[in-house]
Amino acid sequence: MTRPLTAAQRRLVDAADPGTGRLRGTPAQLAALVKRGLAFRHPRPPHDHFLTPAGHRAREAGAKTAPEPVEAPAATGVFAARVGGEHPAPESGPARLREVRGAWQGMLELRRMTNPDGATDRPCGWERSHLVQAAALALEAAGHRPATDGEGGYRVRETPQPEAVAVHEPDGATLRACAATLEEAGWQVGEYTEPRTRARYLLASPRRV
Repeated sequence: MTRPLTAAQRRLVDAADPGTGRLRGTPAQLAALVKRGLAFRHPRPPHDHFLTPAGHRAREAGAKTAPEPVEAPAATGVFAARVGGEHPAPESGPARLREVRGAWQGMLELRRMTNPDGATDRPCGWERSHLVQAAALALEAAGHRPATDGEGGYRVRETPQPEAVAVHEPDGATLRACAATLEEAGWQVGEYTEPRTRARYLLASPRRV
């Protein structure tokens, strides 16, 4: 069985910022939480520590279970970014927002650890092999609304083109905002028109340099 949290670790987890998951503690305490997969160290100064999705669940449920890896936030089956149009639509709310933020911070850390130059401003190998989930995570983490039954919002879908996803959004201004978000997250984005429907959509590919 996995060792339960110490009293000091439990206090740190419980005292984390409810919105961002930001932690305060001694270097040794924070390092111990990182080792257990309940926290990660942000790659940019001032190198603050934040709860991972597993850390948030441990705090909310009082769980003392084994931590889950940060390295693949959308591949573990625990967290999956919303691609739009899910049936039924997953629940939204503060807990979901915390999970999304934690997953995005975990993705940035994965970029730092796996990109050859440690860059966090462009997608990593994991994102290139999970294009739809990676693009959807960037959009959801930036606050864009995924599509639901009968309501507008973004939809991220596979395309026949290698290393490219399509992003559909019925509102033109929101579509352009999605393009700006993806570009900021390290994607190359172009806007196109469907020949038959004349609807505008985005074609996005992970930037390599």
